[in-house]
Amino acid sequence: MESFGTITPDQLQSMSGLEIIAAMIAGDLPAPPIAGLMGFRLVEGAPGRAVFEGTPGPSLLNPLGAVHGGYALTLIDSACGCALHTELGPGIGYTTVETKVNFTRPIDPSGGPVRCEGRVLSRGRTIASSEAYLRSGEGKLLAHGTSTLIIFPPKAAG
Repeated sequence: MESFGTITPDQLQSMSGLEIIAAMIAGDLPAPPIAGLMGFRLVEGAPGRAVFEGTPGPSLLNPLGAVHGGYALTLIDSACGCALHTELGPGIGYTTVETKVNFTRPIDPSGGPVRCEGRVLSRGRTIASSEAYLRSGEGKLLAHGTSTLIIFPPKAAG
């Protein structure tokens, strides 16, 4: 049974981003609550890369019967952010400044699982950019996007 929650400040201070991502995938740390709400999970993490998979269900439909675009945007933002997180040391945080998404085809709610792969494009001291691609189980491109992220230095002790 997958658990959902957030990491503690102590875990953030003592583990690298890659260690946190690996622990979430292994089930040693909880998945974020939004993953349970929207039905996706983190399945791969490597330096500069993160992959999510999910199966959109009926609770994610827009009024026209397709999966709402916010689902794709959320997966792309998550993959872009977690890809950056894999490159950060203990105690270093980040957040999204902007995510831009292009929707290339509707997500069919009966179309089965989707996969979203994110990777870091560039990383400076305080700003990074990542890209992600959301594909159907057959490999068709559903959406793609980029995120600009800000990096927060570790908090000073004391």
